[in-house]
Amino acid sequence: MNLNYRDEDNKFRKEIKDFIKSNLSEEVLKKASNGGKYTKDEIVNWQKALFKKGMFASNWPKEYGGCDWNPMQRYIFDQETAFANTPQIVPFGVTMVGPVIIKFGTSIQKERYLPKILNSDHWWCQGYSEPGSGSDLASLQTKAVSEGNNYIVNGTKTWTTLAQHSDWMFCLVRTNTKCKPQEGISFLLIDMNSKGIKVEPIITLDGSHEINTVYLEDVVVPKDNLIYEENKGWTVAKYLLSHERTSIAQVARSKSAIKKLKYIASQETYSNRPLINNVRFRDKLTKLEMDMHALEYSELRILSDEAKGAALGSEASFLKIRGSELQQKISELTLEAVGSFGIIQSNESNIEKTNEYFPGPEYANNVGAEYLNLRKTTIYGGSNEIQKNILSKMVLGL
Repeated sequence: MNLNYRDEDNKFRKEIKDFIKSNLSEEVLKKASNGGKYTKDEIVNWQKALFKKGMFASNWPKEYGGCDWNPMQRYIFDQETAFANTPQIVPFGVTMVGPVIIKFGTSIQKERYLPKILNSDHWWCQGYSEPGSGSDLASLQTKAVSEGNNYIVNGTKTWTTLAQHSDWMFCLVRTNTKCKPQEGISFLLIDMNSKGIKVEPIITLDGSHEINTVYLEDVVVPKDNLIYEENKGWTVAKYLLSHERTSIAQVARSKSAIKKLKYIASQETYSNRPLINNVRFRDKLTKLEMDMHALEYSELRILSDEAKGAALGSEASFLKIRGSELQQKISELTLEAVGSFGIIQSNESNIEKTNEYFPGPEYANNVGAEYLNLRKTTIYGGSNEIQKNILSKMVLGL
């Protein structure tokens, strides 16, 4: 694996930097650098700008409107957007359900949904988890009963990220109860404006409204919204989860977080001695960086194999485990670095609000909230315990 940048790679990096500078103001970027949250409008405007420039769907074939970037271009894009603290691309549409529709959808479904995903006209959410059916996804109970040209859907989905903003949900439902659990599941696309859908917020420990419970009562879903075949949704779900788990690794964003951690540790404290001078703290930081480099090179090897046509298998589970664990460790050390300021939150707790006032250094804003929020990373997308079981079967044959 050759890690040297070619002239065309450096040219591409400059193109990304120039694009960021032209499409995001310093004021907006500073807000995110100091712990603020992007609004939905800011995220959508950023995604629309990326699409207009041909930089949005890096994981889509060009024939469907994707970038058709090589692994190095995707790596550079992730690096530069992370270091600049641009809005993160919301994954549910372009990263998750988009590739599913491309692989399993009909020509009519592709024509109907893909353009609106590309242009961010549709905001998607994921209807997988249920009360009592999280890591054991095959035990889900939401039912879809066939009735003429429609399904009648009843059930509850929970931990549904950003459902309060969503136009559509891709949803796993049970269409057959007289077989093995995995064999009776179907994959439906559900209009969130349908009669019978109720979204209730779940306010998390960090005080934010990011996730929700979605109730479905006698929701009518046309059978045209079925992806692939009835009772074959488990096949679709596994394909989608491989894309989700790879993106959860967040290598570039974690590198950016370590960069910010170094900056915080270099600031003078009350004793006028930067924390970076503390040997024990520096040892922790060094170990984090070593782990980060190891994960980054693993990701690059996987991207290199992918470019050669290799299918992604157990690697997705590995990236998910190590990436999520590192995100938590970085947030823990950052919380240690800001000290007592970590228990203070700004007034900004909702994705639709902006920061107003924080009685401490800007770099400490919402560090405590971020620490709390990242406790979820080892659970969602399939808990890390489940991922280890997958690795034991696929790699060790146990």
